[in-house]
Amino acid sequence: MYRAKRTVHDRPRPQAPQTAPIILTVYSLRDCGPDFRQQLLRTNCTKIDAVLFTHEHSDHTAGLDDLRPFYFRQGNLAVYAHKRVLDALKKRFEYIFETKNKYPGVLTLDTYTIENQSFFINNKKIIPVEVYHHKLPVFGFRIGNFAYITDAKTIAKEELDKLKNLDILIINALRIEPHLSHLNLEEAIAVIQQIRPKKAYLTHISHHMGFHDEVQATLPESIFLAYDQLEITL
Repeated sequence: MYRAKRTVHDRPRPQAPQTAPIILTVYSLRDCGPDFRQQLLRTNCTKIDAVLFTHEHSDHTAGLDDLRPFYFRQGNLAVYAHKRVLDALKKRFEYIFETKNKYPGVLTLDTYTIENQSFFINNKKIIPVEVYHHKLPVFGFRIGNFAYITDAKTIAKEELDKLKNLDILIINALRIEPHLSHLNLEEAIAVIQQIRPKKAYLTHISHHMGFHDEVQATLPESIFLAYDQLEITL
């Protein structure tokens, strides 16, 4: 049984603290945004086996250095990302990836380049799901009957096919009005209805969406607004 924790926004207003982690029993983390430290403190997380990066934008990567306490406790941490994303991280966090005269207190990462092909972490199969954030390819991830998609605007049919027979889908829905690079609420609901998971949770929500209870009352059955410290048991 997986136990997933997702931090998105506090009730009653769906106002998200940037982008938040998901922690599963494999202890794999999706992205680490600017308020990553505060989010992890609230989850009482004591172990991370791997970090899976969806893409290189700041709201998904700016908290990378806050992995240091886990490095001090565990040693080198595994990071999985597309080569483009790893190159961006190495440029932005050059001091972390330095190999000569590296300061001893700095985080050390073991990096693994992934493509749109399945791979394994601790014997758990991870299936990347490629979506497009306007013109930028972004990876979502499926683990068992759980899937996480963020920053999507378009998803090809062959990628949607990877999301069949889900128990839980987490997917972005930025606001009610259309947006250039993110699904809005109507588009996210349409994608969910194509995929037909047992339950779906909306994430990556802006303050433009409105108040939690008011928006939730308009949603179809089995589709929910996520919120801070939401816990989902699979």
